[in-house]
Amino acid sequence: MSSILQAKDVVKKYGDYTALNKVSIDVPKGSIFGLLGPNGAGKTSLIRIINQITAPDAGKVLLDGEPLKQLHIQDIGYMPEERGLYKSMKVGEQALYLAQLKGLSKSEAKMRLKYWFEKFEISDWWNKKIQELSKGMAQKIQFVVTVLHQPKLLIFDEPFSGFDPINANRIKDEIIQLRDEGATVIFSTHRMESVEEMCDHIALIHKSNKVLDGKLTDVKRQYKSNTYQVGITAGNNQQLRNVLSDKFELSDANFKSIDDDLKVNIKLENGDTSNDLLSYLTSQGQVNHFVEVIPSVNDIFIQTVENNN
Repeated sequence: MSSILQAKDVVKKYGDYTALNKVSIDVPKGSIFGLLGPNGAGKTSLIRIINQITAPDAGKVLLDGEPLKQLHIQDIGYMPEERGLYKSMKVGEQALYLAQLKGLSKSEAKMRLKYWFEKFEISDWWNKKIQELSKGMAQKIQFVVTVLHQPKLLIFDEPFSGFDPINANRIKDEIIQLRDEGATVIFSTHRMESVEEMCDHIALIHKSNKVLDGKLTDVKRQYKSNTYQVGITAGNNQQLRNVLSDKFELSDANFKSIDDDLKVNIKLENGDTSNDLLSYLTSQGQVNHFVEVIPSVNDIFIQTVENNN
């Protein structure tokens, strides 16, 4: 898969502090790319460089194979965590102004704004001032002006901040639809459940260094521990636990069940397969629950950060 954005050995320093230490990422076209990391890791510094708000001290950034230039501003849509709307301007006036800065004519901008305002059911906000809107309402306007010029690369920094669950889900669906229509999305958030739902690829920055990246399914495969969550019923659950602990590495499992199960996590070693385990368990009792434990993005995030501290 070809890349729309490549950052190669990017370095950014602020005085004696190194915000980015030879960080490289490769963002495939048509993907949602999760840019993750704890507060202060360097994510915002990289995003600011991609948007040409600041320049790298070393390294380079390519957009569609070309070194990043001023003209590429029109190819990028950026929704920052700290929103950038002018509070005293009217919504429609401001949206038109920002659209024209991105290269749209006034008539084209009006047409596209009409579409989005009707889609979000916010047409009656046109003559309101930003300061009259709630944070969530202002967020919708910020989203619209970010995507209005149909950029090939969209960057969302904490896009769900300020939204209630219904509107957060609506924005999530819009981002996925934009990806499906051909846009590429860089998505930075601390909401790991959103990363789990939306992202195709991820990169994790910690203490100015990239410590993990790859296709999300490959990363999960790398971090899984060949462990299975099991619920099994036998005549004597404690006796069965003793039998299993002699053969396998066990730990307590926590899941809801309507049966009086022995609930355990079983870790396989020595080349045993899930079929081998299931066959053995069915010889010991009634298996009511059998699920491979796949690490969540949250688990991977915590483990990777702790390992690199």
